[in-house]
Amino acid sequence: MSQPTLPALDPNLTPRPIDAGVRIGHAHLKVADLDRALAFYCGVLGFELKQRYGRDAAFLAAGGYHHHIGLNTWESKGGPPPPPGTTGLFHVAILYPTRALLADALRRLIDAGIGLDGASDHGVSEALYLRDPDGNGIELYWDRHEKDWPRNADGGLAMHTRALDLDSLLRATAG
Repeated sequence: MSQPTLPALDPNLTPRPIDAGVRIGHAHLKVADLDRALAFYCGVLGFELKQRYGRDAAFLAAGGYHHHIGLNTWESKGGPPPPPGTTGLFHVAILYPTRALLADALRRLIDAGIGLDGASDHGVSEALYLRDPDGNGIELYWDRHEKDWPRNADGGLAMHTRALDLDSLLRATAG
């Protein structure tokens, strides 16, 4: 199937913005081994298995939602991760409601012996970066309150990328 050719975005044009209530509903990932993926997403991160379709697909969620993550082997059973230098999903970002819950996620990763690719303080958020067992990029993060976001002189966001103090984050689990 060929991709349509889209015109370049005119920098002088202000497109009609998407409604502010639109949200990303879920991510659906191709995996090589469904049981291995479930061991990571449910066993390590703590997502709840909501429904499994035989040996080929599963749907996971936090809380009572129908699903936040879909996993399937329909086109990928036994397959390798995509090679570097190809297009595709950079990472799935999983938003935690508090810093203490992000600290809990870090503790789960440490307990499971899963290493990080990186950890950053972006001013607006703190984030942990890692790979799932199939090489998919995962970001675990929490957002600071908007009133605490760094701003430049004209009031615009002044996001940055600085090293995240993991010891400080882990102390957020206490109390």
